[in-house]
Amino acid sequence: MPRPRQLKILGDTIRNRRKHVGMSQEKLAEKASLHPVYIGKVERGEQWISLHALLRIAKALGVRVRDLVDEL
Repeated sequence: MPRPRQLKILGDTIRNRRKHVGMSQEKLAEKASLHPVYIGKVERGEQWISLHALLRIAKALGVRVRDLVDEL
């Protein structure tokens, strides 16, 4: 089970990838069919994330899941 530090690292990675492609949290949420508040909490490391949500976020960002979890 990930620890809070790992959640923060994952959230930072998602935020960095999102900004790199020039996408807002709202646009990422829309493309991933998730709520913008959920995306914000994930990016701040405040929200546990399911594999299903991680797959949707990766697809919306155009990356592989392993690109998002590599630093964990």
